Amino acid sequence: MTRFEGHAALVTGAGRGIGAAVAQRLAAEGASVLVTDIDLPGARETAAEIREQGGEAQEFGCDVGDKDSVRAAVAHAVDTFGRLDVLVNNAYGCHADAPLFEDEDDEGWARDLDLSLTGAYRCSRAALPHLVASGRGAIVNIGSVNGIQDFGNHAYSAAKAGLASLTRTLAGHAGPRGVRVNLVAPGTVRTRAWADGGRDPDSVRGLYPLGRVGEPEDIAAAVAFLASRDAAWVTGVVLPVDGGLTAVHTGFKGTSA
Repeated sequence: MTRFEGHAALVTGAGRGIGAAVAQRLAAEGASVLVTDIDLPGARETAAEIREQGGEAQEFGCDVGDKDSVRAAVAHAVDTFGRLDVLVNNAYGCHADAPLFEDEDDEGWARDLDLSLTGAYRCSRAALPHLVASGRGAIVNIGSVNGIQDFGNHAYSAAKAGLASLTRTLAGHAGPRGVRVNLVAPGTVRTRAWADGGRDPDSVRGLYPLGRVGEPEDIAAAVAFLASRDAAWVTGVVLPVDGGLTAVHTGFKGTSA
């Protein structure tokens, strides 16, 4: 498929995991992709893999917590590719909950909200004029089932719920200017974050009606749909991509999705 031939995309947090899979999927379908991450070596690795597969990609170090860094990333995408058609807000922060809510500190709470919610706001604000100019602009936010139901991680969950609200309000604001805004809400996805935390994602696969946890490519496929003209009449939507978890279970506290 070449749904993104002639398109340019910017993906945040694309040095690994879901972001890397999204960047690879968009490039495989013809997009020129700016792979951004605060981890520049990770972004460089993803971009190199895309080029090795015949796609077009450049890497750029971007901290979504810094508005100047965000503006520089957007400007670089436009300067490099001549346009910007797709923004995927994937970067996030998530710290472990304290045993008791009253023991949570302001710093962890503020950082999770800043990276997961305000970071998407910064990127969308910087990208929007270019997405409008493209005539086919699309923003896809990466949320979480944590923003829908209780799976722990108070600050991260609040940020993802806020991101769903921002998706709806921005869809209403940007729609008349030709820009669609949607959100994908993943369940448990097999990424390096699980291994880094010493956890096995397959330990929760029995809680999923489809009998497995997600792969980054599952999320990338949903993002590609929402970013493409196949979803030309879809905006303001929160799409759970969660193996049926939120349709069946009310939550499994203590086992973060």
